[in-house]
Amino acid sequence: MSLVMIETNAIADIRATITANRRESRDISVITLECPEIARAAKPGNFVNIKVNESTQPLLRRPFSIHNVKGSSIEIMVKSIGHGTSILNNSDAGKTVMVLGPLGNNFNTSGQNFDTAILLSGGIGTAPMLFLEKTVTCNKRKVINLVGGRSKEELIASGLSNIMFATDDGSAGFHGNVVELLESVLPDIEKTGGLKVFACGPNPMLKAVAACCRKHHLPGELSLESVMGCGIGICYGCSVETQAQDGSTRTILLCREGPVIDSELFVL
Repeated sequence: MSLVMIETNAIADIRATITANRRESRDISVITLECPEIARAAKPGNFVNIKVNESTQPLLRRPFSIHNVKGSSIEIMVKSIGHGTSILNNSDAGKTVMVLGPLGNNFNTSGQNFDTAILLSGGIGTAPMLFLEKTVTCNKRKVINLVGGRSKEELIASGLSNIMFATDDGSAGFHGNVVELLESVLPDIEKTGGLKVFACGPNPMLKAVAACCRKHHLPGELSLESVMGCGIGICYGCSVETQAQDGSTRTILLCREGPVIDSELFVL
C-alpha cells in the first residue's frame, strides 16, 4: 500500500488580509483570508502555515487545514488552545498575516472505485471536511458526514450537509463515539454502493477508524495532526511512524508525505 502522494503545487509565502472572522463557538472561529495564489492551487487536505503576528512571540508559525476555498480567498478553522491560536482566533478583519501554502498532500477523490464518501470528523477534525465535501459532490458522488464530540457543545458542523452526530455523553445524536456510529450505520450505507472513508480527528479516533477500515475491507484516508515548525520538511518536527504490509515501519514527515495517509499505513 502506497502513501497518498503529494501533488505538485506552487507554494507561496504571501501577506494575506483577514477579511472575516466568524465565531463558531466560544473558542472556535472560521477565518477568511484573501490570498489568490494559495486559493488557486489548494486541494482538499492541504494546509497552510501562518505567522500570527509580527513579533517573535510566538516564534513558530501555526499549521491550519484549508477549510474552504471561495474565489480568491481561503477559510481556516481556528481553535484557541494556546497563545498563538488565541491571537489568530481573536484577530479582526483588516489584519494581515504571513501565510505559507498550500502545503502537504491531499485527499484522493478521483480515479477511485467508490460511489459514496463517508467523512468522519472528531472535534476540530471537521476543519478540512467542507472543502473535501464540495470536491466530492462536484465529482457526482454522494457524501455522508459523521461528526463526533464529547457533548453537543463540542459538535462542529460548519456548513456540512447530510450529517449524523455522535456524542460520548448522549446529549445529541448517537450515544457513543463517531466510529461506533459508523459501525452501527455501515450495513445500511453499504447498500448504496462502493464506499470510501475519509477521516480527521485525534489520533485515538483515527486508530479506531483505521481498524474499522481494515475489518470491513474499506479504502480509507486519514488526515493526521502534528506539531509543526517549518511546514516544509526542514525542522523534522512532524515525524511519524507508518506501517508497511510486512509489519515494518517507516518514518515520514507529515508536512511532506502527509498530512493525509492511507488508513492501511496507520500504526495500530
